[in-house]
Amino acid sequence: MKKFVIPLIIVTFVSLFAYQVFFRKTESEFTLVEVVRGNILQEVSETGQVKKGEKINLSFKSTGIVEKIYVETSNEVETGDLLAKLENDQLKIQLKESKANLELYQAQLNKLLAGSTQEEIQIAQTEVDNAKISLDIAKQTLEDIEAQRQDDLKADYEDALNVVDDAYLKISNAKNSVDLIQAAYFNSNDQESILVKENQGKIQTVLDQIKPYLDTARLSQKDEDIDIALSEMKRSLKDTFDYLGIIRETCESINYKNVVSSTDKASLDTQRGYINTVLTSVVNSEQTISSTKLTNTTNINTKQGEINKAEGKLKAAQDALNKITASPRKEDIDLNQAQVRQAAAKVQLLEKQIEDTILKSPVKGQVISINKRIGEIAQTTLQDVVISILPTVPFEIEVDIYEEDVVKVDIGDEVDISLVPFPERVLKGKVFSIGPAEKMIEGVVYYEVSVGFNEMLEGMKPGMTADLIIKTAFMENVLIIPEITVKEKDGKRITRVLEGANIKEREIRTGLEGNDGMIEVISGLNEGERVVMP
Repeated sequence: MKKFVIPLIIVTFVSLFAYQVFFRKTESEFTLVEVVRGNILQEVSETGQVKKGEKINLSFKSTGIVEKIYVETSNEVETGDLLAKLENDQLKIQLKESKANLELYQAQLNKLLAGSTQEEIQIAQTEVDNAKISLDIAKQTLEDIEAQRQDDLKADYEDALNVVDDAYLKISNAKNSVDLIQAAYFNSNDQESILVKENQGKIQTVLDQIKPYLDTARLSQKDEDIDIALSEMKRSLKDTFDYLGIIRETCESINYKNVVSSTDKASLDTQRGYINTVLTSVVNSEQTISSTKLTNTTNINTKQGEINKAEGKLKAAQDALNKITASPRKEDIDLNQAQVRQAAAKVQLLEKQIEDTILKSPVKGQVISINKRIGEIAQTTLQDVVISILPTVPFEIEVDIYEEDVVKVDIGDEVDISLVPFPERVLKGKVFSIGPAEKMIEGVVYYEVSVGFNEMLEGMKPGMTADLIIKTAFMENVLIIPEITVKEKDGKRITRVLEGANIKEREIRTGLEGNDGMIEVISGLNEGERVVMP
C-alpha cells in the first residue's frame, strides 16, 4: 500500500543559508525566496511483503537490434553482470558530440569568467592608440588644408581686385578716347553726332555706376564684395564694348567715313580690344576663384570623411577595449551557464539512453532461458522477454505502488530495504519487474512491483513486512525553488519574480518535483534571483 513520497534536497550549508526567507514592504507585505543551486534526490517509499523468489523475466528499456548476448542457458550470474546489449553506436557518436559541446560551452563560460588576458588587453590598447594617432593626423591635415584655402583664396581675391581696377582704368581710357573723337568730329546736331554723344554718355554712366562697387570692395576686402564687383564689372565691360562698337560703326557712316581719321578709328578699335582683353581677365578671375573654392571644398570634404572614418575606428577600438576590460555581464554569464546546463542535460540523457541498451542481471541467479538471438529486434514491452533468470536468493519483495508514483519507478532503480524483524539492518536491492496490469485496491489503481535482494539475512521468512525506499531520480547541482511558487496559466508554468522594484510574471520550465515543496527549474530563472511566495 502507498505510504508517502519523499524528495530529498541535498544542499550545502551556504545554499541553506541563502534559502532563508526575508521580507520586503511594498503596498503589501510579501515573502521572497532565492533561487539556489543544489542536489535533489527523489525517493518513493512503500511497504511490501517478502515472498518466495520466482523466475525473473528481463526486457530492455529501449527498442533496438540485439547486438550481443553475453550468457548462455544454465550460466550462473552475479548481480550487475552483463546479459545482453543492443546496437548503440549511433548513440555513442551523439554522446561524443554532446560531450564535446559541453566542453566547448564550459570553456566559453570559464573564459568569460576569467576575463581577457594582458596580451589581449595590450593589443586592444594599441589599436586605440593607433586610432588616436590617425585621427590627430587627419585633423591636423584638415587644419593645414583650411589654412592653405584661406591663403589661396586671399591671393585670388587680391588678383581679382587688381583686375577690376585695371578694367575700370580701361573703361576710363576708352571714355577719354571717345571724348576726343566726339569733340573733334561729332559736335553738331546731326543724327550721327547725337548717336555718338548718347553712347559717350552711356560709357560715363558705366563708370559712375561701377565706381561704388570698386570702392566698397577695395575698402572692405570682403570676398562677397569682390564677387559683386567682378560681376558688375563683367556687365560693365560688355556694355562698354557694345557702346564702343556703335561709335565705331558711326565713324563708318556715309557722312563721316572720310571725315574721321584712320588714326582715330584705329584708336577706337584698340580701346575695344583692351576692353575685350580685360573682360577675359575678369571672367578668368571669377573662374579661378570658383575653381579654388571647389577644390578646397572637395579637399575639405575628403579630409572630413577621413576624420569621420578615423573617429569611427577610434570608437570601435575603444568599445573593443572597454568590452574586454569590463566585468562580464550577468546576462552573458547566465546565458553561458544555461548553455552548459543544457549541454550537460543532453549528455546525461544520452548516457541514460545508452545505459538502457544494456541488460544486466538485477540479482544473483541462474540463466534459465534466452528468448532472443543476435540481429533480432527487442521491444520495450514486458511481454517481449529477452532473458529469464531464477534467483539464487530464495526471496523477493512484492509491493503495490500507487498509479501516480509508479510512473517515477524504473526497472533497475536501487532500493533500500528494511525488514520489520530486523530494524537495525538496511539491505540493498533493485527493482526488476513492474506489472503491466493495474490492480484495484479499495477503488484506487495500483501496480505490482517486484524488488530483488542483493543480499540476504539469516532468519528471513516469507510474509515478513518490508519498508522500501526506491531511489527513483537524482539531479545534481540544479536550480531549485519551492513548488508552491509555480502556477499553471494558459498551459504554461508561471512564477512571479522580483525585477528591480517590480514583481513580474515569468514563464519557466520545470523538471524533478518533490512532495517537500521543492522543484527543479530547467530554464527561465537564474541563480540568485528571487521569486514571490504566494
